[in-house]
Amino acid sequence: MQISDSSSRILAGLLEARTGQQLTLSRRWRIETALSSLMRERGIGTLDELITILVMGKEPSLSQQVVEALLNNETYFFRDRAPFDLLQRYALPELAKRRSGTKRLRIWSAGCSTGQEVYSLSMLFAEEPEKWAGWTIDILGTDVSTSCVERARLGAYSQFEVQRGLGINQMIKWFEESGDGWRAVESLRKPLRFQVHNLLEPPPHPMGFDIVLCRNVLLYLNPEKKTLAFERIAAGMAEDGWLMLGAGETVIGQTNKLGADVEARGLYRLTGDGSRVEKRIGTDRRAIGG
Repeated sequence: MQISDSSSRILAGLLEARTGQQLTLSRRWRIETALSSLMRERGIGTLDELITILVMGKEPSLSQQVVEALLNNETYFFRDRAPFDLLQRYALPELAKRRSGTKRLRIWSAGCSTGQEVYSLSMLFAEEPEKWAGWTIDILGTDVSTSCVERARLGAYSQFEVQRGLGINQMIKWFEESGDGWRAVESLRKPLRFQVHNLLEPPPHPMGFDIVLCRNVLLYLNPEKKTLAFERIAAGMAEDGWLMLGAGETVIGQTNKLGADVEARGLYRLTGDGSRVEKRIGTDRRAIGG
């Protein structure tokens, strides 16, 4: 499948207009692989024919299908295990103290893809039932892809998907065989919600989230849109909440609304001007007896 510069530009423009993500030169190699299955399903023989249909606007649903096919939806359970260990060892114990009065936590997984990150979070709580007894744990997963959100909501995965990141004991405990794959048990699905949401839009919940995970999503935004996304995320966080980014991501040079937690590398907190994080963390430590 030959991909001309003009076709690449049209597809890149469509992706950025719908999602804010850039189809950079380093990602354009994926176009053929990403679109080949969709073109077969729709009976479209060539990329030129696909582009013509998109430009003429004859099939609006096709545009969304193309966008969703071009998105990078790579994910798996407990991806890069260290971030989940950080949450379990550091953030969740502190939040358990701070929220002991309300016994409620709100967590947002932004760019959740097909939901493995969200179910991983649910497992963190489900595996410590005594500690979280009586708590309301509200975990929201959002993604710009409608098809990914639908799959995440169902919680059903193939044998290959359910084995990525899960040990055999976790797989058997938290998933049950369903058809030709596995589905998360009802108790794991209960605290979870999913919805379609674009990070460049206002946050999906009026109340502040205690933890926001936005890992390996902002990599595909240009600097201007990345700054806007950070503003949206910051607006959705509780004053003493945390943001977790991917290992190769940072807020440095992108926003002054968030700064690194000096005692937990990989977590970020609201700062207002980027200079109050360390001071406020010290105050929080004294307040909780740390």
